[in-house]
Amino acid sequence: MGFWDAVLGRSKPARPDLDQLFALPSAAVTLEAGAGFTPTGLGSVCFASVEGGAFDRIQEEVRALLDADTERGGAPVEFSRDGYGYTWLLARQPPADLAALVSDLHAVNTLLQEAGFGPQLLCSLVGFQDAEARPLALVYLYKRGTFYPFAPLPGGGERRNNALELQARGLLADDLRVEEDLGRWFPVWGAPGLRAS
Repeated sequence: MGFWDAVLGRSKPARPDLDQLFALPSAAVTLEAGAGFTPTGLGSVCFASVEGGAFDRIQEEVRALLDADTERGGAPVEFSRDGYGYTWLLARQPPADLAALVSDLHAVNTLLQEAGFGPQLLCSLVGFQDAEARPLALVYLYKRGTFYPFAPLPGGGERRNNALELQARGLLADDLRVEEDLGRWFPVWGAPGLRAS
């Protein structure tokens, strides 16, 4: 931070720390013990697409990397676009292998970042559900380097289970760097990986 930034009260944004993603498996143990939520095996990365051959090539590299195990029964990666024009990459692993899913998400984020597309990265999420199939996602905000829980209420509509989100925040405070500003707990309605299929 420079002198004028300090005088004018400006601060640099936190640099993303993708290794924070590797804290998710231990957070999952805490979440299961404290609230009965287990991983669904689904996770996704959201990024703003850009036009051009370089971005198309990096998307193909990501697909090739994550689809390498499809011949041994692994699920192929899926790309989709939401109503706001953002691209989502959906990865699947067995629910019991959260570490492999986290490695996939980390690899995608790293490839995009190293190719110069870090500014296009928005978030990553990992899906969970309880015995009643209530969905919960742990969302990693790329530009903040923090996590927050997102729990849509079942039954459609755009309503959140705020009590569950706050419960998850309390449970995970020692496992993850949880986003303190609740205004940044953005809803990710219909995000791939949010609900088990």
